[in-house]
Amino acid sequence: MANTRPRLSFMRGGAVVFLACLLAACGGPSGSMRKEVNGLLAARDFAGAEARITQEKQGSYGKKNKVLYYLDLGAVQHDGGKYKESDQSFEAAETRMEELFTKSVSKAAGTLLLNDNTTEYAGERFERALVNVYRALNYLFRSDREGALVEIRKLSRLLQEYADTSASKATAYKDDAFAQYLSSLLYADDGKGDDARISLDKSKKVYEFYAASYGTPAPRLEPPLDDAQATGELVFLHLNGVAPRKIGKSFSVAWNEAVVALKASKDDEKESAQAQNALRAGLIGNTITVAYPAYVQDPFQIAGSQVEAAGRKADTQLMEDVSAIAMKDLAERQAAIKVRAIARATVKYILAKAVADEVKKKYGATSWQALLAKAGTAAASAATEIADTRAWATLPSQFRMARLRLPPGTHDVTVNYTGPTGALLATRTFKDVIIRKGARTYLHDRTAL
Repeated sequence: MANTRPRLSFMRGGAVVFLACLLAACGGPSGSMRKEVNGLLAARDFAGAEARITQEKQGSYGKKNKVLYYLDLGAVQHDGGKYKESDQSFEAAETRMEELFTKSVSKAAGTLLLNDNTTEYAGERFERALVNVYRALNYLFRSDREGALVEIRKLSRLLQEYADTSASKATAYKDDAFAQYLSSLLYADDGKGDDARISLDKSKKVYEFYAASYGTPAPRLEPPLDDAQATGELVFLHLNGVAPRKIGKSFSVAWNEAVVALKASKDDEKESAQAQNALRAGLIGNTITVAYPAYVQDPFQIAGSQVEAAGRKADTQLMEDVSAIAMKDLAERQAAIKVRAIARATVKYILAKAVADEVKKKYGATSWQALLAKAGTAAASAATEIADTRAWATLPSQFRMARLRLPPGTHDVTVNYTGPTGALLATRTFKDVIIRKGARTYLHDRTAL
């Protein structure tokens, strides 16, 4: 019986180490895998990107990242023109996102003691909205206008929900200007003038917010008037660049500051209660290491594009700076993320120290058992402090758009892609694009150079 209690201590410490090892598989695909997929997108190998993502379904995505898997997959399928398959992927992502957002993930068991990677990825607010944008476009490119409008109505309800819940506080993302603008076009295409006007007015207001918050100028929302024969219209969507990546960063915080953060934590888990009891007993610790996520933007060469057909030209305009939205949204939540991370790291330090003290009391401070327990629990505590770096990585950095009035008929459409100085980097020609009188034709392309 004399050895029973220490064995339980080692089991506890071993369990923490074991959990730490498991957590490495919960954080989604690695940075190297992300760069590999981006390289395939840059080479326009959309089938290769799809295959690479599918390969990781049972691997680095895992059960905790079902939403992330379908988001990544749906985007590259859309890029490759597989609109039906893309919509199926986005439907799977949207269904699970709605399920996760109906319950409180902030108090999910284990998240305080371990890290945010232990929760299932539910997507950011802007990611949820862009799912409906992609789904609307999938229907649009399959010539299913009614299906596109269904997605637009769902999107309108979601954005109204955001507006209602954000009315009393400043948020980096509370509405989507590009989504509202696309809605106005699709409503107008369907003859719903009032709905189109409402969406366009909302879009203008949100673009004013974008200009103030992200420094992105509001686009010109109407195409220039042309000659009387230009009675049809081409709407070209250019999905450009690569979304920013989340990386993990760390910093150290003094023990007294860590205690303040822990006492301010609203988590009511058993581990937090144990930590509060230890603090009341006067436990004093060392500097706490804290992990938190941050975005980095991988460079891309293409900065703009120009559409040309039937002797007419139009430059694309920046309609949505996804990178700016993502970074601003995370920056706004960063203070709360860091406070929670400090509280979590403090709890783990306290529990690790309790295990080590138990073994030290049994065997003595200089025993090999005590030294091993101290080293093992400290290592486990540090190992489980992992920032949540999951994000929808196959998104473009930018959504750009050009509207070009054209005469009815069949046209070859040439798109010139340019760098920051205006130098021509690439050209693509779309053959036999049909323009109909009094109607819009939608076309899109994806670049990640």
